[in-house]
Amino acid sequence: MNDDMNTTDQSEERAAALAGDARAIQHLKNAVNEGRNWYLALLEAIRLWRSPEELYDGSNYKYLLSGEAFDWLRLAERLCSEIRDKIPEEELAGLLFYDRPPVKMSEAEFKAALGPAKYRAYLNYLYGVLTEQALIMANIYEVRKRSMVALKPDDESEQAYRRVYRMGPAELLQEFQKEKKYPQRKSLTLTELKEFTYWLFKYRVKTSEKPKIASDTKKALALMYRKMSSMAS
Repeated sequence: MNDDMNTTDQSEERAAALAGDARAIQHLKNAVNEGRNWYLALLEAIRLWRSPEELYDGSNYKYLLSGEAFDWLRLAERLCSEIRDKIPEEELAGLLFYDRPPVKMSEAEFKAALGPAKYRAYLNYLYGVLTEQALIMANIYEVRKRSMVALKPDDESEQAYRRVYRMGPAELLQEFQKEKKYPQRKSLTLTELKEFTYWLFKYRVKTSEKPKIASDTKKALALMYRKMSSMAS
């Protein structure tokens, strides 16, 4: 009976999530048709959205990585497909490819638009995926700069990962796949790569001393700031 009840609960939760998703899409379409700014309407739709992932148009869209990190631009991409003909090409490309919103908002306004829960999950993605990616790149740049000879990309990555995690990428990937019960293979989908990066972030926080965590985070944020400044100029 318990198994039947669990199945019923899951079915009801799934139905509620799908209903919420449908409301989000309809809200977005109605708002844009009424002349509302598409980006502001998009944020409202994101707040209404319920499903952590879905199969859409033959592709798997995963919005919540490891149940914690909200890939909000992936959901934005999905929702924008519903109003594609209503969005200026330049504004859409700016958002999806460069994370450049067409409307300026303060961090407090963005938090209010997403809602507290999604905003917390967004911060998990920001620090656990984007900042972690920047940290790896920052260390690759340092390895490249300090090397007396030109290194192959794989050798640069190997040294950079060992600087940050004290293990090579192949070993770490094997541990990640084992923990997640994923197939042991070298190639990853984009979603799996993001999950792996988030896993690396949590691994680093768990295994590193606090001063090193702070130093690494500062290094990653500095690189992100430089890249943002170069794109803005």
